Amino acid sequence: MASKPVDVLVVNFNTAALLQPMFDALRQADSEQLASYLVVDNASVDNSLECLAEVCPEAVLLSNEKNVGFGRANNQLLEHLQGKYALLLNTDSFVAADTLGKTIEYMDAHPDCGVLGVRLVGREGDLQPSCRYFPTPLNVFVARTGLRRFFPWLKMVDEMSWDHGSIRECDWLPGCFYLVRREVLDQVGLFDPRYFLYYEEVDHCKRVKAAGWKVVFYPHTTVVHIGGESSRSVAELEAASRQISAYQIESELLYFRKHHGVPGLALHMSLVSLGDLLLALKALLKGRGWAAISACWRHTRATWSLLLDTRFASQPTR
Repeated sequence: MASKPVDVLVVNFNTAALLQPMFDALRQADSEQLASYLVVDNASVDNSLECLAEVCPEAVLLSNEKNVGFGRANNQLLEHLQGKYALLLNTDSFVAADTLGKTIEYMDAHPDCGVLGVRLVGREGDLQPSCRYFPTPLNVFVARTGLRRFFPWLKMVDEMSWDHGSIRECDWLPGCFYLVRREVLDQVGLFDPRYFLYYEEVDHCKRVKAAGWKVVFYPHTTVVHIGGESSRSVAELEAASRQISAYQIESELLYFRKHHGVPGLALHMSLVSLGDLLLALKALLKGRGWAAISACWRHTRATWSLLLDTRFASQPTR
């Protein structure tokens, strides 16, 4: 039996309620003809496994005994790929009826496109950042501190002012809908396993572009991304809005050390400390209270602590 054009890779973590509508949307997009399903359950403690067996019995299903993170879980599926393309799809992302057909058609017609993303909207149709610039120590600092007016020339990670109706190359694309050519995976692999959560697709697009492939935003179909469902379950199960923040801080450190070297990492740490100082002073001047001021101190302390725990951003903590 001939393989289908695209393998849909899904990592599930405590999002049982989303599985039925996500797969329903895929089936309305003619996935029966176009797609095979590969699913990893990341040690969910809800009834995800039972739901998966009922909702999509034809899927190749891997079940982890512990949560290994988003990137590593996706990497587990590489050996099962059979199609020309792999689509990484979050359980909180719902494709339109034309999404699979249009994006595969575009990739077929543009063999230099290595990764393709689409227009992302929220529940109410509000446009989400769909096509992003690479993070740098400076643009991360400016975004945190709200000092954009002093850096009008700076490309921000989430730049929303451009026309979202045109096809365009970009730096990186969100991983909630991430269509990648099999040749790219054979050449550069998928995700760096050091990132437990956050920055996986940023790093991957950096490597894809370095290998000579294009990363493209395609606006002529829309995916509804409700966002934050797995993060919310983490917070409920681990009391970990702080933990989620720690994952993001750690991944940022690993990324800047890897792609900007020790000087870039040093600049980032300096700007983190300066940024928290500025935010604390702003909170003090505006009378926001000790809680707001101490939050800045906790962020600085957490960042420096993770710098040491990761041996100066050279290895992950888990």
